[in-house]
Amino acid sequence: MLDRWRRLTLLALFFCSGFAALVYQVLWVREVGLLFGSTAQAAALTIAIFFAGIALGGWWWGRRATRTRSALRAFGLIEVAVAVTALGHFVLVDAYHTLYPVLYGLVGHVPALDTAVKAAIAVSLLFPPAFLMGGTLPLMGQHLVRRPDRLAVTGSALYGVNTAGSAAGAFAAGFVLPVALGFRNAYLLAVGIDVAVGLGAILLARRTGARATSAAAPAPVIPSGAVTPGTAITTGAAKATGSARPAGAGGSGLPATVVWTVAFVSGFATLAVEVVWTRLFAQVLQNSVYTYSLVLGTFLLALAGGAAAANGLSRLRRVEPVTVLSGLLVAAGVAVASSPWVFHDATGGLAYVGADAGWWGYVGAVAGVAAVTVLLPGIALGAVLPFLLRTLEGGGRPAGEAMGRLVAVNTTGAIAGSLAAGFVLLPAFGAWRSLLVLAAAYPALLAVVVLTRSPVAPAGAAPPTPPGADRVRASLPRFAAALPATAGVVALLLADTAHLHQIRLRPASGERLVELREGPQATVAVVGRGRDRLIRVDNYYTLGGSRGLDSEQNQSVIPLLLHPEPRSVFHLGMGTGITAGATLAWPEVERVQVCELVGDVVRLARAHFGRWVHGLFEDERVTIHAEDGRTCLRRSADRYDLIISDLFTPWKAGTGNLYTLEHFRTARSRLEPGGLFVQWIPLYQVSELELGSIARTMDAVFGEVTMWRGDLFASRSIVALVGTVDAEPLDPALPARRAARLLAEAGPRTGPAPPPSPAELEAMVLRLYAGNVTASGVFAGAPLNTDTRPVVEYEAPRTHRRARVGEVDLVVGAARDALFRRLAEATPPAVDPYLARLDATGLAAVRAGLHYVQHARLTAEGDREAATGHHREFVRNSPPGSIELLSPARVLLATR
Repeated sequence: MLDRWRRLTLLALFFCSGFAALVYQVLWVREVGLLFGSTAQAAALTIAIFFAGIALGGWWWGRRATRTRSALRAFGLIEVAVAVTALGHFVLVDAYHTLYPVLYGLVGHVPALDTAVKAAIAVSLLFPPAFLMGGTLPLMGQHLVRRPDRLAVTGSALYGVNTAGSAAGAFAAGFVLPVALGFRNAYLLAVGIDVAVGLGAILLARRTGARATSAAAPAPVIPSGAVTPGTAITTGAAKATGSARPAGAGGSGLPATVVWTVAFVSGFATLAVEVVWTRLFAQVLQNSVYTYSLVLGTFLLALAGGAAAANGLSRLRRVEPVTVLSGLLVAAGVAVASSPWVFHDATGGLAYVGADAGWWGYVGAVAGVAAVTVLLPGIALGAVLPFLLRTLEGGGRPAGEAMGRLVAVNTTGAIAGSLAAGFVLLPAFGAWRSLLVLAAAYPALLAVVVLTRSPVAPAGAAPPTPPGADRVRASLPRFAAALPATAGVVALLLADTAHLHQIRLRPASGERLVELREGPQATVAVVGRGRDRLIRVDNYYTLGGSRGLDSEQNQSVIPLLLHPEPRSVFHLGMGTGITAGATLAWPEVERVQVCELVGDVVRLARAHFGRWVHGLFEDERVTIHAEDGRTCLRRSADRYDLIISDLFTPWKAGTGNLYTLEHFRTARSRLEPGGLFVQWIPLYQVSELELGSIARTMDAVFGEVTMWRGDLFASRSIVALVGTVDAEPLDPALPARRAARLLAEAGPRTGPAPPPSPAELEAMVLRLYAGNVTASGVFAGAPLNTDTRPVVEYEAPRTHRRARVGEVDLVVGAARDALFRRLAEATPPAVDPYLARLDATGLAAVRAGLHYVQHARLTAEGDREAATGHHREFVRNSPPGSIELLSPARVLLATR
């Protein structure tokens, strides 16, 4: 008998093994996302390959667990091997980042071949370590399980401890490690933990000596899958006692096929439910790396809690295992079936969780909702798999093989469930009804269990086999018992969910739902407000709308005015299509590439925004890809005169990848000579920390970075950071010449007003100039944002919540104007190298823009005296006919 401290040490090692595994998984999902794009398909491919490695590893190592001289030593060697194969990530990833664009150029035009290439790369990255990880549970189980009747108790304890370690890893990988260490060092920490676990296990195996040789008298615990109900097998233990066991899964009375069916379907349902729950949480959270980790960690904690519950239930020897299993299936079905109403009520009908809370208050609010909607129901789901070990006790297979096979079957079901939920159930049924469909799986399993169970004979006796009519009469109670389960399946499939909100509308603003799609990537809705339309993703994230027509068009118009002859334009992000569509107003543009992450956004924009997008979806110059924009840009060798990167919500998971040093280097390499890279930033969603990090990171890549206003609003503004490879002064006549050409192409103007003069058009554009980021050095002290040190992705969520309670300022109102003044004071227009060719009139127009935004803000704040002074300066520094020319898009595209 192993002494207590050795058991505790082994459990600690197994906890650390689970911790490292989840750190790997989180980082692998991110790395594959950087390689192939942050799409639902890339994430699904990563999870499927990782789980496939776990499943095959569990099956393969489980069969070999009894053939090793020391299962504990084999466990230690596997942990070290995991670390070694994981280290290969650093070599392979760099190679694949270079190789994949080349392969895409060869096969990218054939989607099936492109997917095959991605799968092959992902397999080489993920499968070897995952295959090895799959062997950890069966090997540790083989070492620790010493008696047939301890399989469930010991196995469920191991499963629970390892899963608890995984939960800790999920929390650490989300909240601590990337911030404290960066992704590269966090990965190396996981490697170091695995090495320490492996060496510790090997050392313990040496000290244990002969006692660690678990293969000497393997404990029989599970029958061969080929044995059919009603036959009997004799095992080593049965021969020793002269008794025989009935065939089936141990002494539970269930056929082996039923046990594997329950394992597969419960794995399918559990992972599918987790996918649907994650989608529901996306409707009510900020969807940052933190909230993702919090929900994932809570789910894993629930599975660990389920294992603890199974451990306790496995100790009940006076209750038949099938009875307990039936109760667990009922509990799981009820938990999943009630979860739509529980979630709806817990979130107040899909209201934003913790809307008015600061950072830690927000984390607490999310944790509270997760505890109610995930933790408690998840315990019921998580108890089924480890309790199945109880049904396997007393059969003919060793502990390691039993655990390995069970893990393999369950994980295979989990792969199918995660894929089915994202790509079949959600698009076909929506989130609410998907949960009810999945809940129906549990009463269906219950019916199978009830109908197929066999009487459990006393030890040493074979079960009675009643003849003829007696057998039929004996089966009637089982059919009667299965009827309620069957009725439960029907009731769940027919339940009404019409009163549960799919999206939260604002009736006071006149909002109505036009169309909604629940797809693999997100829930996307077109919302109507009078004659206007907007696109909203995951309930709270607006991608734009026709009401902001001028502002969205300016995101293309302003960059197009700054380039002398843009013939090729790349749009990273599409949304409604209004911004990309404005590009088509310029006849010299010959090629437009658009990449939009969410395919349903493209479909809904095509269906509902045609009148605002200048023929974007019909124009032969345009190619639209439903793909990750960063990946689109990197995998193609095409070059562009303009690359326009849309507005993105900076705290959303994955968005920070669009502001990194590596991405900006890719963008620079894709520019034609004289090309411009334009990054739009919503100032109302960032503090100076995030803005400074983005600006400094761009400045580290491009020869010169300037800042341009996207509007002259009173407070909530957007700005463009415009990067050029070579620092060259602006041609002052260029914007006016470009604008005049577009007006001439549009034909005669209607109405009495004459077309704007060149001086007026020049002033209209120059007043949007905010300053020279490079020359001013205003952001020189800000941190660089890189793939390994993602400042924006981890700071923006905190800023989002802290700004809500006044702990930090967003760049709005007075803070915005203070930033503009600092830029102007650090590099006054008269000495700004980018403005070196401007005359006095042009420099005055630049000053006029700063006066106008201050006038607009002060007017909105009610300080009329100060506002009047700034308006007076605005007028004095502007050509008389340009006073009303405040939006280039309104002036240039109004007649189109």
